[in-house]
Amino acid sequence: MQPMLERICADAAQRAGVALDQVKVLTVESVTWSDGSLGCPEPGMMYTQALVRGNRVRVDAAGTILLYHSGAQNTFVHCPADRAREPSPIDPT
Repeated sequence: MQPMLERICADAAQRAGVALDQVKVLTVESVTWSDGSLGCPEPGMMYTQALVRGNRVRVDAAGTILLYHSGAQNTFVHCPADRAREPSPIDPT
């Protein structure tokens, strides 16, 4: 998970236009997404209809809060608040 968090922090720094040392991970929450969009669907896109284990990560980039959703194989997407969906209430364990 650490390599993915490092990539998320680097992405957040670039998006916010700040130095990497100004980015802090606030929360990492283990979740199950309801489909392949990882809780961040893009208009017009189709996604696999299967539960996906992943994480919801909040970072602070020098005062700018950014949300990232991750899935399997250390994939992640920056998820603007207007596209963010809640994780599935179903836990497939």
